[in-house]
Amino acid sequence: MPRKTLQVLITICGLMIVSDIIVVAAEETSAEVEVKKKSWFDLFKSTGIVGIMLLGFSMIGTALLIQYIMTINENKLDNPQLLAEVENLLNEGNYEDAFSMADADTTYAGRVMAGAIARSAGGYEEARKGLEETSIVESFRLNAKISYLSLIGNIGPLLGLLGTVTGMISSFQIIETMKAPTPGDLAKGVYESLVNTTIGLFIAIVFLSAYFFMKNKLADITLKINNEISEVLSRTVGAAAEGASQ
Repeated sequence: MPRKTLQVLITICGLMIVSDIIVVAAEETSAEVEVKKKSWFDLFKSTGIVGIMLLGFSMIGTALLIQYIMTINENKLDNPQLLAEVENLLNEGNYEDAFSMADADTTYAGRVMAGAIARSAGGYEEARKGLEETSIVESFRLNAKISYLSLIGNIGPLLGLLGTVTGMISSFQIIETMKAPTPGDLAKGVYESLVNTTIGLFIAIVFLSAYFFMKNKLADITLKINNEISEVLSRTVGAAAEGASQ
């Protein structure tokens, strides 16, 4: 066999042996990492009372978010049938029954319409002022509800930071009692403490995003309803005022 061919074969065999050694070493290292790696449940158990508080806040926030999604939507805030019936009563000049019907309705549309009709004796401009004032009050009440999502989203990282600091304090107290602490003794307490920060940041991302989504959605719905009520007032109170002036 030629010398060059023999050298090539030896080189190829050597490379194959080296590659096999590298693969085996990598698999052993991966196996060791997998053995040492803790699950999220194991890490959560190390978070202590702060972790329980974070879990409680996340459960409360989730319950509130589900409630707001079900109650703060166009179907719950608007009432097209009420606006149509009130418009018919206003066209007939029956302002008292129109006010009673709107005032008895618990939706955002009913309350704003009642506020507008209550000021309609002073004409269309007064009715518009009543609409604007009532809509500001009702919008504030709705925004006050969803602001709890923002509160939870802002408290989450602070609780996570609190858990990290308290965890670090406990970790250093343990290391202080050791004669020859190793980096592993410090690292264990550090990564367990940082789990609190991770959970807190996750809560902030979820609930602050949900808050701004609900806030923008609420602004769109209330603006649409306000425009609908304004058109009703224009066709009824405004038309009546124009007819009287002529």
